[in-house]
Amino acid sequence: MKVVQYAKTLADIEESNGVTVDWQKLYEITSSHDYGEIFIGDIKTPVKHYSLELRSMLQQVEEGMVAHFIDEHIPEEFKSIFRRQLREGKDESVEGQILEVADKMDQIYEAFSELQRGNTEKEFIVMYRNALIKIKQIKLHCVEYFLQHILPDLVSEGSRSPIDIAKITNEALAS
Repeated sequence: MKVVQYAKTLADIEESNGVTVDWQKLYEITSSHDYGEIFIGDIKTPVKHYSLELRSMLQQVEEGMVAHFIDEHIPEEFKSIFRRQLREGKDESVEGQILEVADKMDQIYEAFSELQRGNTEKEFIVMYRNALIKIKQIKLHCVEYFLQHILPDLVSEGSRSPIDIAKITNEALAS
C-alpha cells in the first residue's frame, strides 16, 4: 500500500511539471505490483536481489503462479482484465518509471528504518545504497524533488543513528 501512496505523490509532482500521467494505468500497476507475493511470500530485497539468476528465477515463479491462478480461478470474461492488471508494470512509460521510483523509495525507507535502529547488517546498507543509486538514474521531476527536498530531511533524521547514514547516502549519490 505504501508504494501506491508514494506513486500518487510522485505522479502529482510529475503532473505539476507538465507531464501527462495515465492515472488508471498507474493505479493498476502500483496496486498489484507485488501480487505474486501472495503465492511465494514477501522475500526481502537483499535476498531477492542476491543474484540476477535468483531474481530471474523468482520472477518466473511469480509470473507462472499468477498465470496459473488466472487460468484456474478467474472466469473467462475477466481473464484479460486480470492479465492486464497483474502484468509487470515497470517499463519505460512514465507510469512504469514512477512505479520503479516508488518501489525503490519503499526499500529506502525500510532499510533506513533498520539502520536508524542500529541494525548493522550489511544487507540493509546495501539495500539502501542500491535503491538510491537506482533512483538517481531515473530521469523524472519527482526524482529531483525527492533528492533535493525529501532525502535531506530523511538523512538528518538518521543523524541519531549509530550508523553514518549521511556518509552512505553521499557515497551512493556520488557513484
